[in-house]
Amino acid sequence: MVNYPLNLSFKLIALAPRIRVHDANGQELLYVQQKTLALKEDIRVFRDESRTVELYRIRADRWLDFSARYTITDSASGQTLGAIKHRGMRSIWKATYEFYDPNGTVTHVMTEDNPWVKVLDAFVSDIAIIGMFTGYFLNPTYTVHQGAEREGTGVLHMVKKPAFFESNFSIDKLGDNLGSEEERRLILSILMAVQLERSRG
Repeated sequence: MVNYPLNLSFKLIALAPRIRVHDANGQELLYVQQKTLALKEDIRVFRDESRTVELYRIRADRWLDFSARYTITDSASGQTLGAIKHRGMRSIWKATYEFYDPNGTVTHVMTEDNPWVKVLDAFVSDIAIIGMFTGYFLNPTYTVHQGAEREGTGVLHMVKKPAFFESNFSIDKLGDNLGSEEERRLILSILMAVQLERSRG
């Protein structure tokens, strides 16, 4: 059973993003490392920071591309757990991601709640001195909805928390209607979305 809220954190200046995932009690759940200088996204998810046990792998289906699809697999069995992909041109204005089950069916979408936050962040970040503090007071939020449209029931909610020298995201659960396998797949999909959002700025 996952103890929410989950906390995702990574250093802003790191060459290769490394996300640490802790639960509400501060217990480390996952450690995520991205392969450096790769033409295809290659994310490895470990049990903890020691990186002795690899649990999952997330890989793109093509070279660096806006429309790439990222497949999530179980490292031990090689079984496909699901996938995540940008939803076309809509992601340019408002971050929108489709989450797929192992059969390739869209089961959930994650959308940015207020895209104006990102627009304002991009504008203010170019202003001397003030731009240094945008990461503290301009923080987007995201909601994962059931079904292929954002009108579906919200199941998970992610907030970018105020921080200066690292990025912190908090994931909270909305209701109790997720199965354990479904919940695992959604959390892993969100981890990939965080990596992609980081590259978008």
